[in-house]
Order: sequence, then structure tokens, then C-alpha cells
Amino acid sequence: MTVIIPGMNTENERVPIRPRNASDGLLIRWQNKTLESLIELHNKPPVWNEDSGSYTLNFQGRVTQASVKNFQIIHSDDPDYIVLQFGRVAEDAFTLDYRYPLCALQAFAIALSSFDGKLACE
Repeated sequence: MTVIIPGMNTENERVPIRPRNASDGLLIRWQNKTLESLIELHNKPPVWNEDSGSYTLNFQGRVTQASVKNFQIIHSDDPDYIVLQFGRVAEDAFTLDYRYPLCALQAFAIALSSFDGKLACE
């Protein structure tokens, strides 16, 4: 998963992204590698766990059930700084943790988007 959000200025305020036409939005800028004033985040790749015989992520106890919907989002400059984590805690319950540079709306939108392609995976 790749997440593109507007960057921050020196006063820690969001840089406004105001597309002037159909070829000036966040997606087009990212596709053209015009990343100035943008923050690019990625899902953290899981690591192989010999004990369980599967790929795992460390959710520090916040996620209690295995699921294809569990994920963590990081910035490539600091893979130990988890910007967002989302995971299953019960049959129909999930937990969502986020921090700077995301706001609540962005974090919730990212979590909702993770359901789009995984409805029949479990």
C-alpha cells in the first residue's frame, strides 16, 4: 500500500494542494514523481517468524487476531516510526492507531480503503 498526503511547511501546517486541472492532483503528481510538498508512506513489510511459520508484524499487543486486513504504515526514511497501524481485535472489531503526520480523517480513510479489495479474503 502506498499513501500520498500533502506535506507540511516550516510552521507544521499542511501545504495546500489545489489542483488547477485534471492533470494536477495528488495521484498525477505521484505518478510523475513530482513529490515536492508531498509525503509518501508505505505499508511495513512483514517478517518471517520461524515459530509460527508465517509472516508477522509486531503490533505491541494492540492487535490480537491474525487477519489479511492487519497492516502498518511507515515512512521509508524511518521504518521504526509507525505512522498508522490497523488490525483485528475481534470478529467484527478493529483497532486504529495513528500519529503525526496523519490527522484522524486521513487515518480513518486509509483504514476504510483497506476493506475495498479484501472483502472475500477471509
